[in-house]
Amino acid sequence: MKIKLLVIGKTDNKNLLQLINEYQNRLQHYIKFDLEVIPDLKNAKNLSEQQQKEKEGALILSKLNSSDFLILLDEKGKEFRSLNFADFLQKKMNSGIKQLVLVVGGPYGFSDEIYKKAQSKISLSKMTFSHQMIRLFIVEQLYRAFTILRNEPYHHE
Repeated sequence: MKIKLLVIGKTDNKNLLQLINEYQNRLQHYIKFDLEVIPDLKNAKNLSEQQQKEKEGALILSKLNSSDFLILLDEKGKEFRSLNFADFLQKKMNSGIKQLVLVVGGPYGFSDEIYKKAQSKISLSKMTFSHQMIRLFIVEQLYRAFTILRNEPYHHE
């Protein structure tokens, strides 16, 4: 299985970028992982929230294959403990999914079309985080999950 993380807009914080890259590199030892940045919409200030979500949704859909398993990182999604998230990933790998795609949406969330296409939603917390920080959190949690699955000493519980 491959894992792709789709995000809207680039990360402009160098410290966050450095940490994201560190966990991306660590993750490569376990699974093929790709972080793909969809550029911010041009003239977004001239668009309504709904128009922005629809345009971002179209860009997200253009990056998906029909066989992808789509998971939205969404505040209304299921919350996991790290051990349960590792089990969730193991089940997805065992099911024969070719590519698992996690998506961090834009500032207003996802279009209805993206919600309909998604097979799952995950929430990392009930708290609100910046979209740039969520990137770091999910890449670290993916890395943590694989260390759990391999019984490596990164996670302590």
